[in-house]
Amino acid sequence: MSLDVITIGRSSVDLYGVQVGGRLEDMRSLRKYIGGSPTNMACGTARLGLKSAVITRVGNEHMGRFIREQLTAEGVDTRGVVTDPERLTALVILGIRDEDNFPLIFYRENCADMALDEGDIDPAFIAETRAVVATGTHLSHPRTEAAVLMALRLARENGARTALDIDYRPNLWGLAGHDAGDSRFIASQAVTAKLQSHLPLFDLIVGTEEEFHIAGGSTDTIEALRAVRAVTSATLITKRGPMGAAAFTGAIPDTLDEGEAGPAFRIEVFNVLGAGDGFMSGLLKGWLDDASWPVALTYANACGALAVSRHGCTPAYPSAQELDFFLERGIVTPALRHDRELEQIHWSTNRRGDWPDMRVFAFDHRAQLEAMDGADAKRIGQFKQLCLQAALRVADGHHGYGILCDDRLGRHALHAAAGSGLWIGRPVEQPGSRPLRLEPELGADWGGTLGEWPRDHVVKALCFCHPDDDDAMWSDQLGTIARLAESARRNDLEFLLEVIPSRVGPVDDMTTPRIIEKIYQSAIYPDWWKLEPMTSERAWANVVTAIEAHDPHTRGIVVLGLDAPQAQLAEAFRRAARFDLVKGFAVGRSIFGDAARAWFAGTMTDAAAVTDMSARYRALAQSWDDARNARDTAA
Repeated sequence: MSLDVITIGRSSVDLYGVQVGGRLEDMRSLRKYIGGSPTNMACGTARLGLKSAVITRVGNEHMGRFIREQLTAEGVDTRGVVTDPERLTALVILGIRDEDNFPLIFYRENCADMALDEGDIDPAFIAETRAVVATGTHLSHPRTEAAVLMALRLARENGARTALDIDYRPNLWGLAGHDAGDSRFIASQAVTAKLQSHLPLFDLIVGTEEEFHIAGGSTDTIEALRAVRAVTSATLITKRGPMGAAAFTGAIPDTLDEGEAGPAFRIEVFNVLGAGDGFMSGLLKGWLDDASWPVALTYANACGALAVSRHGCTPAYPSAQELDFFLERGIVTPALRHDRELEQIHWSTNRRGDWPDMRVFAFDHRAQLEAMDGADAKRIGQFKQLCLQAALRVADGHHGYGILCDDRLGRHALHAAAGSGLWIGRPVEQPGSRPLRLEPELGADWGGTLGEWPRDHVVKALCFCHPDDDDAMWSDQLGTIARLAESARRNDLEFLLEVIPSRVGPVDDMTTPRIIEKIYQSAIYPDWWKLEPMTSERAWANVVTAIEAHDPHTRGIVVLGLDAPQAQLAEAFRRAARFDLVKGFAVGRSIFGDAARAWFAGTMTDAAAVTDMSARYRALAQSWDDARNARDTAA
């Protein structure tokens, strides 16, 4: 079977209030995430290494496309995601009032996922999975109920496991008003009867004590569990908040403490929204790995603890590496979101997308272009649009190509590149500054300005530094870099740090590695490094060792060009390509230099400039590919 788990049901866009400690009415800004319990679980299990898919519907609009793109970025199979031609994607607005109150509003009136029907269930797709997981909401309407039941029947016919997350939301069963989205329990004989009619279809049933109250028809938890046990032989998992969870595989004992359990994790509760889906993700990981219930519940409790410590639902869930690290090292501070080591692993192992190859056309230059005869701000902007055309021509829709482009002079090109599939880096340094200073357009509040950037833009800073700089220079430069890196992280932006020591002083095989050590010793973790070509294989080996000793999950290194001739760059690529951590190049003037001078002088047309730059860019990309292929062949 090609899939481990298919979840079925809700998908939405969660709009989370950024401000904490106030009413939802007072939220001034919102952060956008994917949401909906089955969608969250599909992402959570994918992060833990399971092959996951989701069956749902989204609207034929921007939010529906957002959900699809996010699912793909998380590694979730989207073949079961149907685009509804008429209905809108569901929205949820959520807030964090305090540790006990989390107001939310569901915008789900006739939404896309509630139009899911039996026609959306592909028997061949269901046959590919080891498990199907349903949630309670889609049992609340006859049309979606029929779709869920069909998926469950097909799963059982194919020998797949079935699970139910009760996920009781009275509001979504029509039992509470729009302003009671956070209500978790209202007794209803009709809901109890509906749930109990389907409980025999499941091998695993998971819920809070309140959710078992609705499933069992009693507010006495033991009595409710016994009522559920009377109609199903499924393993029952009762979530108990800070006390962990209990598993019951047979008769229900007199107390919850007699169930099988894993360790609870005593941490600070920041946000309970989506924590149950994180818990379920860990549980499914253990269940499908055939782990014992104490082990599966250990995964579940840990995933739930990590989820309640962060903002958002899916973004809070751990990767497999992060879960292993947390379980091995333990809790350092109860406020997990303030654990810098843990947060670094969370960030670096959950980045979006993969860039194993980097062929970047860098035309973020400002001072060099401004110094050319015939150049002014308007014409530079026009030329940068020609650079983008050349980049797109060479990339031709293939992955592994990118640009570096600034906003001050290259704004139109930068905006036009959105959605093109190119990797996009964006400089912030004031050209030539030493110590490092940032472009005035960023203003004093860098974090606020970076908050206006698209999420796929990478913050790039060039620092002219040398290991032998005095303490005052290092203190100044590291202070700027640290603040910039923190601002980028706070806004979910990756950070590329470029260092060029050869413009400051003499270099040897240890010059750049010593700089790298200083950066990491200051608790700065660039996602990307942009480095000048090393003159020896030993120098590259030292660089790689320095980076991997501090950050095994870095994105990697790109090689800069320094206006070197193509033949010289090809030789540099041959040395660099021997190391996996070097992903490619980010070269500018070697590509655009001659064309720029001729174009600004009026001796080259637009078309000729694009053709010239395309040829040089393509030749460099081929040089890199040849170098990498030669390394692989030799190996």
